[in-house]
Amino acid sequence: MTPILTLVVYFAIITWLLVVVASLIRARAWTPSGLLLAFGNRDHLDDPGAFAGRAERTARNSFENLVFFAILGLAATASNRTGSLVVLGAQVFFWARMVYIPVYYIGIPYVRTATWAVSIAGLGMMAAALL
Repeated sequence: MTPILTLVVYFAIITWLLVVVASLIRARAWTPSGLLLAFGNRDHLDDPGAFAGRAERTARNSFENLVFFAILGLAATASNRTGSLVVLGAQVFFWARMVYIPVYYIGIPYVRTATWAVSIAGLGMMAAALL
């Protein structure tokens, strides 16, 4: 597997974990009533608190960005255009997202936006190398 596809797979796994964790946080699954709620249909969830809301938004944003990252990574691999700029762009995206996740969970607004912008720049590097 190419380094680009390896990063795509790692980010897919991390994104899946973020979705699961956000769901468990939202249901407060560490409590007996929350665990029952998590195993149920979740028809009567309370409004998320600040932390649960950030966890959900982190997961949703990661899922949305995974789509673009996977498309670019698969296009690069399928077209055999996995040069250094594409790999560097994939690495920039991946590592910026690894910073983004805890920053968003903690709730640091300007740093969150900056790390998101760096990750988008990584996607831009990948796209530019493919065009």
